[in-house]
Amino acid sequence: MKLKSFVLVSFWMITFTACDVIKQVASVLAPSQFEMAMGLKQALEQGLFTSFDAYGNPKSNPALTFVFPNDAQKIINLANQAGLGKVINQTTEKFNTAISQSFTAAKPIFLQSLKSMNIGDAAGILITNNQTAATDYFKSNTQQPLMKAFRPIIDSTIQLQGADKEWRKIATVINNIPFSNFKVEPSLTDFVAARAIDGMYMLVAEEEKKIRTNLAFRKTDLVKKVFGYADEQLKTKQ
Repeated sequence: MKLKSFVLVSFWMITFTACDVIKQVASVLAPSQFEMAMGLKQALEQGLFTSFDAYGNPKSNPALTFVFPNDAQKIINLANQAGLGKVINQTTEKFNTAISQSFTAAKPIFLQSLKSMNIGDAAGILITNNQTAATDYFKSNTQQPLMKAFRPIIDSTIQLQGADKEWRKIATVINNIPFSNFKVEPSLTDFVAARAIDGMYMLVAEEEKKIRTNLAFRKTDLVKKVFGYADEQLKTKQ
């Protein structure tokens, strides 16, 4: 009887000890809130560097090449008929140059915005089915200051290239088309700046999706750890 009691007690001790070990291992494997935040920032930084490289030559990616606003594009052929085809091509090329140069000058702004980003709810951003959750959070907290910083860079580049004068010629022709109520903004500084920033967010979001769905894109040990943890937590929820 004593032997049986001893065996039972030993069994329960081993069981509780094993459970404690499992909990300790789990606590070690689970990233801290700080690690989650840093892992997210590293993932976003990876996406930013991808976007910097892409914007070095925006024409290499059709999605990043400047196009006129959708409504203007509908009647831009009328401007071509008015003999402004060459001017339109030159303006498009100069806007592309302005976007490219603005990214080169604005790298520190993006990276500083990323470093100062405060992620209090890192776990919620990390453990989610939203594949662009980190990018969305980054966008909501940086879009306005980036726009403020980008606007003068774009504006000075456009003026230096003379694209502002060329666009005013195009806008004048479009705005004076008979029987048309459509008007375009003579200055496209804000439009070009917004397009540059949106293009950056698009590329960061694409990189985040890759990191979340493809192990090969998890470049650092910390990114591997936090997104691997997120994978396991999502499996548990499902």
